[in-house]
Parts: sequence; C-alpha cells; structure tokens
Amino acid sequence: MAGAIIENMSTKKLCIVGVILLIFQIIAFLVGGLIDPRSGCYSLFLAQTAPSPTAAVPYVAIKCIDVRKNHHRSKWLMPWGPDQCEKIRDFDEAMSRQIEANDIVFSIHMPLPHREMSPWFQFMVYILHMDIAFKIDNQIKENAEIMLDVSLAYRDDMSEEWVEMAHEVETRKLKCKFGAPKTIENEGKFYDCEVLPFMEIGTVAHKFYLINIRLPVNERERINVGIGEIKDISLVGIHQNGGFTKVWFAMKTFLTPSIFIIMIWYWRRIMMMTRPPVLLEKVIFALGISMTFINIPVEWFSIGFDWTWMLLFGDIRQGIFYAMLLSFWIIFCGEHMMDQSERNHFSAYWKQVGPIAVGAFCLFVFDMCERGVQLKNPFYSIWTTDVGTELAMAFIIVAGICLCLYFLFLCFMVFQVFRNISGKQSSLPAMSKVRRLHYEGLIFRFKFLMLITLACAAMTIIFFIVSQVTEGSWKWGDYTVQVNSAFFTGIYGMWNLYVFALMFLYAPSHKNYVEEQSNGDLGVNSGEELQLTTTITHVDGPTEVYKLARKEAQE
Repeated sequence: MAGAIIENMSTKKLCIVGVILLIFQIIAFLVGGLIDPRSGCYSLFLAQTAPSPTAAVPYVAIKCIDVRKNHHRSKWLMPWGPDQCEKIRDFDEAMSRQIEANDIVFSIHMPLPHREMSPWFQFMVYILHMDIAFKIDNQIKENAEIMLDVSLAYRDDMSEEWVEMAHEVETRKLKCKFGAPKTIENEGKFYDCEVLPFMEIGTVAHKFYLINIRLPVNERERINVGIGEIKDISLVGIHQNGGFTKVWFAMKTFLTPSIFIIMIWYWRRIMMMTRPPVLLEKVIFALGISMTFINIPVEWFSIGFDWTWMLLFGDIRQGIFYAMLLSFWIIFCGEHMMDQSERNHFSAYWKQVGPIAVGAFCLFVFDMCERGVQLKNPFYSIWTTDVGTELAMAFIIVAGICLCLYFLFLCFMVFQVFRNISGKQSSLPAMSKVRRLHYEGLIFRFKFLMLITLACAAMTIIFFIVSQVTEGSWKWGDYTVQVNSAFFTGIYGMWNLYVFALMFLYAPSHKNYVEEQSNGDLGVNSGEELQLTTTITHVDGPTEVYKLARKEAQE
C-alpha cells in the first residue's frame, strides 16, 4: 500500500513538472513560428506570417567606366542615382569603344534603390558568382585563379561622401565545368561555375554600402589571364531578418533572468549543506553559467555600436556551452556507476574529457583563422588557398576524431551504468530500506535524465532535418508557421529548459532527513556496502528528483 502511494505521488509530481516544461517548450516554438514583431502579439490572431531567420538578396554588378589614373581609389563609382557612373552594357561595347579591361569597374550598391540597411540585420555575408562564357581562344585554364581588387565603402545619408571601410586585393580559385563539347558551335554558352566566398561582416552599422570591384589584367605577370570571357558578376547578400532579430532578442532577454535566478537558487541550496559540493553539482552549476553566458543579450549593444566581432563572440559562447554539456554527460554517467571507484574529482575523467578539450581547441583555432582575420579583412576566406584549405580541414578532421572518441567513451559508460543497474536491481530486495531507496533514487535519476536527454537530442535532429527539407513554412489553417524560425527559437528554448530542469530537479533538499535514524532503519547488514560516489542523497538531504520519487517513504 505504501509503495503504491509513493509511486502515485512521485508520478503525479513528475507529470506536473513535465507538463509545465512541455507548455514552455510549445511556447518557444510558437514564438518563432507565428509571432511577427511588425504586428506584435496580435499577429497570432491576424494570421500574419512570422519572419524567416535570414533573407537572401541578389545583386547584379553594373559595369562602370573609370578612365582616370588612380581609378576608383579616389572616386567611388555609383551604379545608380544622381551621381551614377558612365555605364557599358557588355564587353563587346567596351571593345568597340576601345575601353581597356583595367578601366572597367563592377559597382554594387547595398541595399537596392529606395531601401536602407539596418542594425537589426546583425550581419552581412556575400557570395560571388560569375557568368563566364566559353570562347575557343579564351578558355578557362586548369586551376585558374582570378584576382579581385575590391573596395568597400559606407555612408548613412545619400548626400554624404563615401567613407572607405576596406580595400583588399584577393584571389579566388575558379571551379567551372563546361557541359558541352568545346567546339566553335558552342561558343557563347556559359560555364557552370561554383559560387565563391566574397565577404562577411559581423555588424550592419550603416545604412548604405558600396562595393567597387576591378579585375586588373597583366599579361606579362599572367594576372587574370586564362579565366574565360566574363560577362557579368553577381552577388547574393545574406543577412538576418530584422523581425526575427527582435523576436530573438526578446527571447534572450526573457531567458537570461530565468536561468540566472534558478542558478542562484541551485547554488544556495548546495551551500546550505554541511558537506562540500560534489563534482556533479559543480558541473551542473558550470553548465548553468555557460547557458547564462549564451543568454546574456549583449546583442542589444550591436544596435548602437559598430561591433564587428559579434559573430566570433557568439561562436565562442556556443563552444563553451557545448563543451560543458558534453562534459556534463560524461561526469553524470560516471557518478552513477554505483561501483567502488572514487570519481568525485575532475581528474578521474581526464581520458573522457580530454577529447572534448582538444576538439574545442581545434575549432576555436579554426574560427580565429577565419572570423578572427575577417575583423581586419572582411574579404578574407581561409578556403581560398591550398594551405588555408589544408589547415582548415586538418582542424576539422582532428575535431571530428575527438568527437568520435568522445561518443565511444560516452556509449561505453552508458553501457556500464545500465549493466550495474541490472546487477543492483536484482539485489535491492535484500537491502535495508535506506540503501534500497538510495539505489532506487540513483537508478530513477539516471533513467529520467537519459530519457529527457535523448528526447532533446532527437528533437534537435528532427527539427534540423525538417527545416532543411521543407520550403520554410507550413500552412496551419489560417496561420502560416515559419518552420526555420520555429526551429531556432524552439531548440534554443529547449536547451534552456533542459538546463533549468537539471538545476531544479537535482538541487539538494534544504530539509534534513534524519527521521530514519530514530526509526532504527539505518542498520546495515555486515554483507551490505553503500557506495556514495554520488553523495547527493546522504543525510544532508536528497535531490529534488529523489524527493519527487521517494519522499513519502516514511509514510
């Protein structure tokens, strides 16, 4: 009868906690999938479409003529507007007018006419595509490289002068295929060329941007020779949608105090204990700190400040969180082995945590070599040279090997825990009530966390796949659900709830469970051993999960 009461009480309380978390999880998905900041919360009732996370805008370069000696370094060439440049339609016109290739400038203005860029766009990523026609006497040679003399400028008013932001000479490898026989009959057909990385800026602090591109030709030094007949240059600009940015900022602003408050509450519970914190408690607290570090909405400052390092800073924050999450899974499994090994020290897990540290370091170095350099040169890409590509692949491969080793260690530890659980469950009836409840609590706690961890991982993978294969939105009656936005806000909210649940359910109780001593139930048979490698459930008090499952045992 008492066992049934215990089971009903624990099941009821866990169901309540699970339902509350599920409600917040659904809200997190709906925030990104339905809410349009342009209409506020009323968009839920007006059937407005929520904004997608990013927008892609195509630009076609205008061919301008610059016959002055210093070219566009002393004057910026505008593709349109009152100060627009003198244009040509194509290179045939340039040849008929005896205009040299070095006097042609490809000009691109961002954004398109009658629009403005906004700090809410957060970042700008541009990829470059070239329309190259086949000609018998001007084919693309093997391993051809194209040299770009690129300048970037900005201004905040159409009447202001352009201010130079960057000027670089970059080289890109042309990877083109021609799908027809290279004969005279097929002249004029276009190569199928891969897009090239062009530019990345971690902030959008100005309203207008201008790019001038020259293709300097020097036959003696073989510069831009053997690259085919270039007809047009086009860019695709990718930036974060302003509406999604507002939703994202609002969500981070809400989650930051939520996780911070539960983290303070969790650590205060630990400090109330007469014992020092155990390793698992420290790791959970560190996981809460890393989650709070991600949540802090420092992006608000990017609206008013030209902080180009925000993308790099975001990568570092995510890397710290993932490293702590992977470390937590390893230590959680180790602390639930229920064997005779002492593991209440971080050094006991150096073999399992070592690959995490090496992999994280490799990815950090790779990010510094890419986005770190882009802080000075927005046109830089580590993938444009053979040495850079090999270096980048080396870091990624090492990180991948470390990740595989980690999962092998993790799977082995999970197998060991379940094997030990099977052994303990068979001997539970012969134990005294205190020891039986202790091991039942450990088993229950481990299985509960494994369940929610697998659920979170599965949802992350499923929604990632769905966001890749769908067209970006679902029709739901009169509403349109923006799947990609829902994926970002939902998964982000889910891992916040995961950390929140960890600190809430595994916080030590503030109560002192010593009544069992007066009942004489602490007697230990000589053949029984109680391993307290997870000393969270001793006399100082059980965790919240242990209480939810077993607090009515005295009755």
